[in-house]
Amino acid sequence: MKIRLLLVGRTERGFVSEGLAHYLERVKHSTPVEVLVLSEAGTGNAAQQARMEEPRILAALQPGERVVLLDERGRSLTSPQFAAHLGAWRDQSVRQVTFVIGGAYGVTEAVRQRADLVLSLSAMTFPHQLVRLLFAEQLYRAYAILGGRPYHH
Repeated sequence: MKIRLLLVGRTERGFVSEGLAHYLERVKHSTPVEVLVLSEAGTGNAAQQARMEEPRILAALQPGERVVLLDERGRSLTSPQFAAHLGAWRDQSVRQVTFVIGGAYGVTEAVRQRADLVLSLSAMTFPHQLVRLLFAEQLYRAYAILGGRPYHH
């Protein structure tokens, strides 16, 4: 099963970029990973920016793939539950899962509706840049759990 990260806006340099690269490199030992970066709108109010980013996000999603949107209003899963979701999709021969991390102002309802799963990393709000790093670590942790490796403990 291939993993794609669809990110709105470039990842800032520094610890977020380094950490993201670190964990994604570790994930690549378990499954192929692709990162697709879409430009962010950059102008207008929050709703306008999300509307401007919507067509680019939807156009980047492929028919038949599973789509997981990271959103603070999403469903909370433990790390083992998240790993179980990935494992179930893998066992169902899902070819690709795309994880969407929107821009600074989130995404539109149309993007939310396209998602097979809307996932929250926490009830707290985090900067979208930091979500990238936190999620990459959880993705690596999920594959460690699926592989029976001790990292999770």
